[in-house]
Parts: sequence; structure tokens; C-alpha cells
Amino acid sequence: MFYPIMNLAIFAVLLALLVGQHRAQKSLSVRVFTGLGLGVLFGATLQLLYGVGSTTVASTLEYVNIVGSGYVSLLKMIIMPLILVSIIGAIVKVKDTSSLGKMSGSVIGILLATTAVSALIGVFVSNLFGLSADGIVQGAREMARAEDLQVRLDGLENVSFADMIRSFFPGNPFADLAGSRPTSTIAVVIFASFIGIAGVTVARTQPEMGASFERFVDVSQSIVRTLVRMVLSLTPYGILALMTKVVAGSNVSDILTLLNFVVASYVGLALILVLHLVLLAINGISPLRYLKKVSPVLLFAFTSRSSAGTIPLNIETQTKSLGNGDGEANFSASFGATMGQNGCAGLYPAMLAVMIAPTIGINPLDPSFIISLVAIVTISSFGIAGIGGGATFAALIVLSALDMPVALAGLLISIEPLIDMGRTAINVNGSMTSGTITSKWLGHTDSELFDSDRDISETVKQS
Repeated sequence: MFYPIMNLAIFAVLLALLVGQHRAQKSLSVRVFTGLGLGVLFGATLQLLYGVGSTTVASTLEYVNIVGSGYVSLLKMIIMPLILVSIIGAIVKVKDTSSLGKMSGSVIGILLATTAVSALIGVFVSNLFGLSADGIVQGAREMARAEDLQVRLDGLENVSFADMIRSFFPGNPFADLAGSRPTSTIAVVIFASFIGIAGVTVARTQPEMGASFERFVDVSQSIVRTLVRMVLSLTPYGILALMTKVVAGSNVSDILTLLNFVVASYVGLALILVLHLVLLAINGISPLRYLKKVSPVLLFAFTSRSSAGTIPLNIETQTKSLGNGDGEANFSASFGATMGQNGCAGLYPAMLAVMIAPTIGINPLDPSFIISLVAIVTISSFGIAGIGGGATFAALIVLSALDMPVALAGLLISIEPLIDMGRTAINVNGSMTSGTITSKWLGHTDSELFDSDRDISETVKQS
């Protein structure tokens, strides 16, 4: 136990360095990137000294992960309260219920459209790099993963698209506030929208009661947002722990074996990012200023691999840094975590389908195949949340719809964490892009706030 204790003592020193930066009033962005760098350095050192799969590394990471997983859990803790009070507050303050349809329709439309283009990008990079499922070694882990995927597919075969849509509605809002289902976030959005509309209706018929309700909502928002800032101030420590775990637990030999797929994936993800920035530029939004303001959010999404866990940081950045309306921020962050995920539900399933196609006699450049693939990817991305979400389920649905062997998706298990980091960041950026463009279209953007140097660091300082 000597070495794990020594490693944890070093980790404690690294945490103390971040505390020192906080006391020195360094900006959140500086502390976040410091945490990232220290995590990479510490994780690489652990792997270099003890090797991959070492019991010493496993024992160390078990306790290091208390900080990382604890931080992610705190973020998840505030998701539902934040969505609930923010959407109610947005509707009560705007007093324009007619814009809800335009807002949600625009957000969902942008998410689905960018997912369709992401699928085309997946087809392009897969053919560009000549990716194929042939020749990939199937070890024990790959075979076990293949069996698990087949079991999951058997459980999904009876779930129809209509079932997925029905799962969005809040039959029991209290259970959804507890996050009991994969689609709980969307259900809470719908529940909050109804409460907001009811509040506006009461205000029109009974102004005094409406004023009291609006005051109650204002107090609730202040409390929840203060809670959000308190949790976000812990971001550097969470990123230090999360990055340590990722780097120390990565198998370099597995990455090198499938390096072609890793590089192709990140080229595809980079192209999707360019797509987002082009859409912003077309709508008169500065891509460079946007990137500067959202970089802490994307960094956390990259290290945590959790779109849902990034929702609070996503919403806070959109409203307090990008100048987006409360409604657009909450709708895009909530929907973007459960549907239309450009990286997980767009790029990844398309790349797998193109890799597998030649093994079953399908030409991956056949126009009819590409059209079918893009259509299936787009439709399934809308329903992923109904059956659990994530890249694995997206791949299961797409491959099974194309009559392809789903077990082959298990061939990439050894590099899954590495590429999932980039996919999650792109998923989150897609949701923020949809919220920013929608806010611009509806005229709810605070241009002065967007053009200012204010970022998420200034918001967290207020706590």
C-alpha cells in the first residue's frame, strides 16, 4: 500500500496547487487548463512508472476518482432544478408562449440537420482513410463486448419509434425530476413549459397572484444559480481527477493498433466543428469570439465524457457569456444531451457502417446506401434518448436497421474512451450552436454581452 499512498499524497499536492491559484484569484479558465495539464502529466507518470493494468495504478485511481466522479455527480444533482426554474422563469418573464414552438422547433431542426451532415462527414472520412472492419483483431474483450451488444439489441427490437416519442412525455414529473428515465431531461422541459404557461395564464387573469408567482420564480432562480456557481467553481479539481484517470488508464499499444480509426475520427470531429463555426458565421456570429467563450465547456465535456453532466455549465455559459436567451439555452442544452448528437449519433454510426459494408458485399460509395444511411442516422438520432442514448445505442440501431452485424461494433472497445472524449465535446458544441443560432433568429441575444470579454470565469467569481 506504500506506492498508492505516495501517489495519493502527490495528487493532494496537485489539488493544493489549484487551491493556491484560486486564492491568488486566477481566472477559472487558467485554473481549468492548469488542472488539465497537471492531470495529463500525473496520469502519464503513473502509467510510465507502473504500467497499464497495474494494481498500484488501479488502487490510486480508485481514490482519485472520488474527486472526478464526485464532481460529475454534483453537476448531475443540479441539472433538473436548473432546467425547471430556468424554463419557467424564461416563459414567465417573456410572457410570450407563442414563441415556444418556434424555439423548440428551431433547436431540434438545427440538431437534426447538423447530425445528417455529420453522417455524411463520417462517410467521407471513412472512405478517405480507407477504414475497414477486416483485419481488426478480436480478442477476449472484443468478443465479450460483441456478446453484450447482441444482448442489448435483443432488448431494443420491440421498441418502436412511437414508443420513443411517447417516452418524452412526463407521466410522473416527480420521477423525472429524480432522473428515473433516459428521457427525463426532455420530460422536465415539457413539464416546466406547462408550469410556465400556466403561470402566464394566471398572471393575465389574476395579476396579484401572477406577481407573487413571478417573485417566487425569481427567488428560486437566484438560489439555483448560486448553487450552480458553487459547483462550477470546483471544475478545475474535477478536470484534474478526470484527466488523470483517462491518461493513466489508456493503453498506448491498443491506440497505436487502431491509430488510423482514431485519426479519422478526430478529422471528422474537426470537420463537424468547422461546420458549426460556418453556421455561426453565416448568421453574423463571430466564430473566434464564440470559441473563446465556450472553450471551458468543451474542455469539461472532453474530459468528463458526459453530455448530461455538462448541461449546467452549458446553460450558464450560453446565458451569462454568449448572451443567449434563457429559453434557447435551456431547450438546446436539454435537447442536445438527448437527441441529435452530432458526434455520438451522427459521425460514429456512419463510420462504423462504412467500415462494415464491404465485409457483407455492400459498396460504401453506392449513392443509395449513403442516402439510406444518412436517413436512418438522422431519424435514429432523434429517438436515441428513448432507449438510453449514447454512441453504442446509436450504432446498434443504425447497424440493425441496415441489416449489418452489430457485433462488429465491439471491435473498437479498446479505443472507445479516447474517441468518446472528442465525440462528447462535439455533441455539446452542437447543442450550444443550435441555442446560439436560435437565439439570434428570435432576437433574444444580448449582443453587448456577447461582444464583451465576459466569460464563464466572471460568472463563477460572483459565487
